[in-house]
Amino acid sequence: MNDSDKQLLFEKMPIPGAVARLVVPTIMGSLVMILYNLADTYFVGYLNDPVQNAAVTLAAPLLLAFNAVNNLFGVGSSSMMSRALGLKKYDTVRRSAAFGIYCSVICGLAFSLGYVLLSHSILNLLGADETTVEATGQYLFWTVSLGAAPAITNVVMGYLVRAEGSAINASIGTMSGCFLNIILDPIFIMPWGLDMGAAGAGCATFISNCVACLYFFIYVLVKRGRSYVCLKPTMALCGKSVALGTFAVGVPAMVQNLLNVTGMTILNNFTADYGSEAVAAMGIASKIQMVFMYVNLGISNGIMPLVGYNYADGNVKRMKEAMVFTAKLILGTLCLATLGCFVFSRTLVGLFIENAHVIELGSAFLKGLSLSLPFMAVDFLGVGMYQACGMGSKSLVFAIMRKIVLEIPALFALNALFPMYGLAYAQPFAEFVLAFAAAAVMLRIFRRLEKKELKS
Repeated sequence: MNDSDKQLLFEKMPIPGAVARLVVPTIMGSLVMILYNLADTYFVGYLNDPVQNAAVTLAAPLLLAFNAVNNLFGVGSSSMMSRALGLKKYDTVRRSAAFGIYCSVICGLAFSLGYVLLSHSILNLLGADETTVEATGQYLFWTVSLGAAPAITNVVMGYLVRAEGSAINASIGTMSGCFLNIILDPIFIMPWGLDMGAAGAGCATFISNCVACLYFFIYVLVKRGRSYVCLKPTMALCGKSVALGTFAVGVPAMVQNLLNVTGMTILNNFTADYGSEAVAAMGIASKIQMVFMYVNLGISNGIMPLVGYNYADGNVKRMKEAMVFTAKLILGTLCLATLGCFVFSRTLVGLFIENAHVIELGSAFLKGLSLSLPFMAVDFLGVGMYQACGMGSKSLVFAIMRKIVLEIPALFALNALFPMYGLAYAQPFAEFVLAFAAAAVMLRIFRRLEKKELKS
């Protein structure tokens, strides 16, 4: 995509067409990412061993912690790129991209080293006991000890490629690794293959992330001179303004994910008190809910370059039209998803395991978790808008409200009032409150921008 094509996409293309151009490839990438996330649970579930399934669930918070770095440099640098594109500051765009890439590689290596040095303490913190510690540790050896850097870097590069309007290429990079993981999982996990169990799932994930990284590096080298994503190490020495602009959005996004990890770890520890079958059931229900959450994220992240560009360009009308159109799309989709989870809860959980007790528990958990989806649509859209526009402080406030003020206290309270089953309703409670807060803040921002536009 050349400069004139990018300008047409961001400034002149009708909103439905522009949103579709950015969102459809992102949703496709998200759907494949969903399959990628479900693959480990699905094929490990075929072993019909709650311990192996629990290992994948217990490891999830640590893998979710990767998203803290992904958001720091993926969301932060891509937001900086989109706003710089709107201001026609192309050198800043390239420096922002290089800064994000090299920082993500360094943080990934640091992540691996930290886990290797503190693995015993981390496994205890994740809730692994004498029954599950071996399988969990084997899974994390591949995904974290060896795999943190490629896992983080390929996601960050996807954000950066998408920020310049190349959503299709970003999605191809994401999908290349995901498809490979889906193909490799049964080979590494199942008894008829290498029979590695949860460790095999981790190994397949490591290989697929390396392939995705390779795709993005080749893409940038082939598109050299036509892409703003830059691999020159000297460009990563970007100066104070780019670093501060990246961190202003990236740090709140990182904090949001660290709080998500904290919330998931607390949830897993509470669930672990009820046994490995309860852990496996909550893990399966969470993964099914994650299918629709990724669709939500795909739409919200897909329009970020369009919103950020027009915010920087001062085109409030186009920015608002994009947000309203997307809100209608995402709300309708997730209301249908909630209905489907209620009606087909047992069938959906049964796809992943044959254990009758796990299916019963997972069905109950899924009904509770799915109630959060329509409210999450509004909340995620609001946070995506704040990130795209460089309003990091607002996304930080919402992150703190979601976990510290609402969801984590609700986990304690609901577990005490309704042991085990109440755990699934903490997230819907938090998202319900945040949805109304996000809508109010978005309306106030648009009123302020419209008044500013009238005065100018």
